Amino acid sequence: MEEGNEMSQEYEIPEGLHYTKEHEWAKSLEDDTVLVGVTDYAQKQLHEIVYVELPEIGREVKSSDSIGAVESVKAVSDIFSPVAGTVIEVNETLIDSPELINEDPYKRGWIVRIKPKDLKADLAKLLDPEAYRRHLVEQSH
Repeated sequence: MEEGNEMSQEYEIPEGLHYTKEHEWAKSLEDDTVLVGVTDYAQKQLHEIVYVELPEIGREVKSSDSIGAVESVKAVSDIFSPVAGTVIEVNETLIDSPELINEDPYKRGWIVRIKPKDLKADLAKLLDPEAYRRHLVEQSH
């Protein structure tokens, strides 16, 4: 168990965010929208991100829908929406600078902003930081 706990310490898992088992994070904003990105764990697994496929603004998404993809020199991974709602903004900076996801996954590397249909219900289904840490430990065994 101790070895697994060390493993989860290798990754930044900020407090105040919600997480999916597929390694996305969601941050509830004051205007009742949600910023979404991929976790530090995800970007480290992918290594050097070279391309980001962003969803269209105005697209209606369901929780767990694929809303885009990140491509690295190693693999292509879908990005899944942690909430149901409408895409209202995408981080266009990532088009020319996809490496921001590697450099700053929780701030400058955010991917999409969604206006959720039922914010409280969707966030209640996600993992808190401690549950996400446990998920990483379990996944490594």
